[in-house]
Formats: sequence, C-alpha cells, structure tokens
Amino acid sequence: MSKVPSLIEELATPIVEELNLELVNVEFVKEGRNWFLRVYVDTPEGGIDIGQCAQVSERLCLLLDEKDPITQNYYLEVSSPGAERPLKKDTDFKKAVGKFIYVKTYEPIKDMKEFQGYLTSYDEHTLVMEVPIKTRKITVTIEQEKIALARLAIDFSA
Repeated sequence: MSKVPSLIEELATPIVEELNLELVNVEFVKEGRNWFLRVYVDTPEGGIDIGQCAQVSERLCLLLDEKDPITQNYYLEVSSPGAERPLKKDTDFKKAVGKFIYVKTYEPIKDMKEFQGYLTSYDEHTLVMEVPIKTRKITVTIEQEKIALARLAIDFSA
C-alpha cells in the first residue's frame, strides 16, 4: 500500500500541471472497512474552487479506470489541502516563510519535539522558527532531515 501514493502522484501530476494547478499531497488510507484515495490540489496562489477539483477528479478517474493501478475498491476524493496544508516540498517551505506553522520532529530539539511558531527563514537544509513559549520567544533551528511532519497552522493568539 505504501507505493500507491507515489504511483498516483506520477499519474496525477501531468493532469494537475495541465490545469495550472499544484499537487499538494496524495494519501491512500483505510478508514473502517473502506479505502480512500485522497488527492489534494491547489492553485499556485492558493484558493482552489470546487469546479477545479471536479476537473481533476474527472480526468484522474478516467486515467485510474484505464490504468487500474489499485487492486482493492476505494473512494476517490479530490479537494483543497485546507488551511493547515502540509509542507513537504522546498517550494512549500519557501512560500511559508513569514507564516505560522507546526513542526513535529523525530528527535527532541531544545527538549521538545513539537513546535508552533513563525517560520522566519528556510533553505534546503534547515528552517528557523520563532516559537512563543509562555512570556518569551525562542529561536529554533531545525534540520530538514529531522522533520517528521510540517504544516501550516492557525495562530489563535493573534
């Protein structure tokens, strides 16, 4: 099952690019007795509409029927990545500079594994965050390879 997202990403990328959209993420997950293939797309500027999702869904559905790469039954969902979209690619992190993000690491950094704060800078090896902790702010530098999960977050204190 772990190969399905990368296979679907290969199939979906040309469709998404032809529509001048961006493929954000692909998930293939089992929930209860059902399998879901979730494809998250967005515009480069952010803010996709339901019609654009429907276009991707229709074209991808035809291609999936033709290629038949998934053996079990599943539901296809094409949608926006939402307000808390994942940050995976270099371009995702570059666009997120100055924004409030959430990062979970594989190992502790400054005795913590979860960080919420503003991404102040990013290069392909590290990111720097300003993280509020109680009444002060700390600067945290996180190496790319130590990131288990990163996504945009909502700053409820603002």
